[in-house]
Amino acid sequence: MRDDSPNSWEARADRNSFYGFTDLPSIEARGTVVVTHGEGPYVVDVHGKRYLDANSGLWNMVAGFDHPAMAEAAKAQYDRFPGYHAFFGRMSDQTVMLSEKLVEVSPFERGKVFYTNSGSEANDTLVKMLWFLNRAEGKPERTKILTRINGYHGVTVVSASMTGKPYNSVFGLPLPGFLHLTCPHYWRNGEDGETEAEFTARMARELEDTIAREGADTIAAFVAEPVMGAGGVIPPSEGYFQAIQPILQKHGIPLVSDEVICGFGRTGNAWGCQTYDFMPDAIISSKALTAGYFPMGAVILGPELADRMDAAVAEIEEFPHGFTASGHPVGCAIALRAIDLVLNEGLLDNVRALTPRFEAGLAELAQNPNIGEWRGKGLMGALEAVKDKATKTPFPGDLSVSERIANTCTDHGLICRPLGQSIVLCPPFIMTDAQMDEMFDKLDRALKQVFAEVA
Repeated sequence: MRDDSPNSWEARADRNSFYGFTDLPSIEARGTVVVTHGEGPYVVDVHGKRYLDANSGLWNMVAGFDHPAMAEAAKAQYDRFPGYHAFFGRMSDQTVMLSEKLVEVSPFERGKVFYTNSGSEANDTLVKMLWFLNRAEGKPERTKILTRINGYHGVTVVSASMTGKPYNSVFGLPLPGFLHLTCPHYWRNGEDGETEAEFTARMARELEDTIAREGADTIAAFVAEPVMGAGGVIPPSEGYFQAIQPILQKHGIPLVSDEVICGFGRTGNAWGCQTYDFMPDAIISSKALTAGYFPMGAVILGPELADRMDAAVAEIEEFPHGFTASGHPVGCAIALRAIDLVLNEGLLDNVRALTPRFEAGLAELAQNPNIGEWRGKGLMGALEAVKDKATKTPFPGDLSVSERIANTCTDHGLICRPLGQSIVLCPPFIMTDAQMDEMFDKLDRALKQVFAEVA
């Protein structure tokens, strides 16, 4: 519980920090957890308490919190060349090498990379690229962006407009021209008697109808996460991408895979689009790109978009967009090391090895009468709390059930994330079998405790 003494860490945090995406009643009752360091998949707070972080920080600390190879890569580059930009025809050697590596490990035969400081900025940049490109090609009306309800794409004004979450209404968002289609969550959005194949076909018809209503010549792109992350870990219905991609191709609408969460191993492959067997026109990357050791995002353009952007830029002789820290040499050196760790030094192998155990643990917890569904892919999963399992009726919102579960987990030394009525797990890729058992044991105790109070 919180320490209200004037000089406590909790009081100091309250006094000087403005919280984002934080349940303020929990802060009022419990105080901020102030952490000092990490040990593998654990973080340690100012009072010495250890927490198994089943959130990987914020999906991103896939190599844990004290990986020596990551720290060494950062230190070596800081000693060699601590900072630079990628403007005016100058960039670091690390930036060149990372661009080569990203194209090499992408599903594209060739392409080009543009760097940002976050996934939000990468999605924002993508939209500006498309608007720039379409105006250069004489199609200035081609500006609309299609995403899905519950899809999360960031917090800048543009990327928040892409995000299909109702909380953005407090900012007066989305901007005009950002259209949110149905979330392809069969368990929650399927109609009575509708098979999963029929549901997928309905999602495809909705896309076709939307294009017909809006006009294909007004739509710049369809942007989708392979698995919706901050929507509550929602895999698409069976055959979803195979149903929608031909429609987009028929109308000349690019399909962009937002891999901020799914990219670099989370779903069991290097890319989520590989897990779901579709070829996007561009990829958005961040989070595991640097294993969380540096803020970085990237737009990876496939061959067609890269060529079209080159032609569009040639008309005015520059692309007037960028960030001071775009392609930062330290970030690029860290990313190069992180990619090696994931793809070549066992982290992706460990994701694949742990996935059956992870899925079995979720399935076992889903036998609880107040868990309506477990879902996931690779090392990302969710349990959805319900008041009534048969009818899928959620708990009343004022009970804050998922927040209670997350807070109770924190009491037990486990960090997990509440999202709507769901509890989300996305553990680091370095987890062991014993740590997986610890995670599920602590979550099981928290679920039983909270459901005994509210069910």
